[in-house]
Amino acid sequence: MTDIKNIGRFCRTDDHGFIMNDSSTSNINAEFQKVIDEAIETYRLYLGNDLHSVYVRGSIPRGLGIVNVSDVDTIAILNKRVEDIDLGWRDKVEQDLNDKFKIVKGVELSFYYIEDILQNNRFSIIPFMIKTHSVCVYGNDLSARLPQYKADKTLGNEHLFYLKDQITLAKKDLYHNEDRNDILDCCGWIMKIIVRAGLALLIEEENTYTRDLFPAFQVFSDYYPEREPDMQQAVQYAIDPMSDAHKIICFLDEFGDWIIDEAEKWLQIHNPQKISNMEIGHIVE
Repeated sequence: MTDIKNIGRFCRTDDHGFIMNDSSTSNINAEFQKVIDEAIETYRLYLGNDLHSVYVRGSIPRGLGIVNVSDVDTIAILNKRVEDIDLGWRDKVEQDLNDKFKIVKGVELSFYYIEDILQNNRFSIIPFMIKTHSVCVYGNDLSARLPQYKADKTLGNEHLFYLKDQITLAKKDLYHNEDRNDILDCCGWIMKIIVRAGLALLIEEENTYTRDLFPAFQVFSDYYPEREPDMQQAVQYAIDPMSDAHKIICFLDEFGDWIIDEAEKWLQIHNPQKISNMEIGHIVE
């Protein structure tokens, strides 16, 4: 079992409350860089002139990468619509990269059309991630053309609006599932969502944000001490997923249903019209 460690930090903000990006290529160590370089070459090989730029997001460009624990999450921005490009090679290439580089938990390739990224009057998670949690490692950086973001209800809504659907999907995927790797992936995925949702419930009170699990857990526990053991279990499952689908479903049936109810209460207050992507009130740099 992996111990829960006090790792991570809250996003820094400027004098106006805008989230600052602390990602940098200088934070990426040489071993992780080898994985990134091969991912870039893969994108270039298969996408050619359709590739605009590549970003690495998450813990590694923030200097928080942990060997054998962290993922290399990449974002490819395309000059064409995703549906107009043949991506039939993706799954095999991802698997090849995962088999080759055991230093990371996994390598993710993802694809987005540039015009969709730049349509930024409403909150969207990928532009947000590029602006606040990613570094450009190939091509022309789009971040200066994206809006600035605050730790406010538009961001909290992203984590809470879809929570019920995400937990429902996770339970559906787990029922009668005997594929161990699939169960592990699903467990880690949904538990990270739950931990971040716990912080999102309090984003208007705290005006702070992090995607790191431990500090999110700490804030949640301060407000919901009676639910601290449940959220601690979610953190444990997120960093060290389990393969017992039945136990995961039982946890989601209990704590998952509770946090769905809390999310619904939050939405009734902060988004009563149930808008999936709320308008950003501060578009201009």
